[in-house]
Formats: sequence, structure tokens, C-alpha cells
Amino acid sequence: MRTIAPNHNQIRTEVVTTYEQLMHAYAIRAICFMEEHGVKAQQTFDGNDYQATHMIVYAGDEPVGTMRIRWFRDFAKIERIAFREAYRNTHVLKAFGCFVFDHIARKGYDKIIGHAQPKYARLWRIIHGFKNAEGKAPVYFDGHPEPYIELVKELTPPHNAISASTDATVLFRTEGFWDKPSQFEAA
Repeated sequence: MRTIAPNHNQIRTEVVTTYEQLMHAYAIRAICFMEEHGVKAQQTFDGNDYQATHMIVYAGDEPVGTMRIRWFRDFAKIERIAFREAYRNTHVLKAFGCFVFDHIARKGYDKIIGHAQPKYARLWRIIHGFKNAEGKAPVYFDGHPEPYIELVKELTPPHNAISASTDATVLFRTEGFWDKPSQFEAA
């Protein structure tokens, strides 16, 4: 069986829209959080999974990374970021981030908030231009010896950002596929 190198151009990110993709995202999270870091299942999976948009990263057909996004009034919060060990590199992280940030901006959001351990916070600052949130104290979580630092990234929504004035047909379309007419739209 041919394997795909972690920096290969067959890395792609998708908005989770199927049960199979969601199970792939959960499997990645279980591997990374529960197996590698010993995080309890109750902390790895919570009620927020049902109100979030999930992203999945594939290398070819193999799921290798995931994240969820929760939506608040004036910002999007990225969380539960997990990558299989062989795919934890700047190439994959950069491609993944660009896709996610474009998606968030397209929904009209101009701010992203996330929390990361110091070594990962540094990576997000270097690769994606996040800044430490001013005036926010680090947060400690059960089972994690290091604090989580709050990070902020400013975005510029595109001219075609989804808004109250967006055509109604677009608002009925599947998350992330706003430019593709659905099979149910009248011609």
C-alpha cells in the first residue's frame, strides 16, 4: 500500500458534513487526546460537539487531523485541534489554518479566539499570526500541568461573506458549500 508523506500535496481539509467524516474527527481526537495525553473521555468529548462546525484533514483518504469551531456573537472559537503525530508539521498546519480561517471569514467573522499550551501557542503565533489576548490570564485544565494561553487572530471577511443580505438560496445550502447550488434548488 502506498503511503502519503505528511508534506504531500494530497493533504486536504473539509468541512464535516457526513456522519463518516464526524467519526473520523472523533477518532483523531480520541487517538491524540485520550491515548497520547491521557485526557478523560468526558473532557475529550462534550456537549459542545453538537453545536460546533467540525473540520477534518485528510492525507489522501486517510483522516489525519481535526478541529471544531464554535460560533459566538462577535468571534469564532477554534478548539479541540488534534493531528496524528506523523502529520504535525508546518506544511499541514499552514494549509489547514488557511482553509479554516477562510471559512470563518466567509461566515462574516473578523476575530478568532483559541487557547493553546505555550509551545503550541508559539507555533500559532509564528505560522498564522495569532497574538496573545491582552489582559487575559492563562487557564489551567485538569490533568494539564501547563497553562493554556488565549490567542486572538484578526480576519478580514471577504466581499461575499454570508450576511442577512445574502440571497436566500445560499442560506439554504450546506455549510461551506455556499457557492454550489444544491440538487434541490429550482433551475
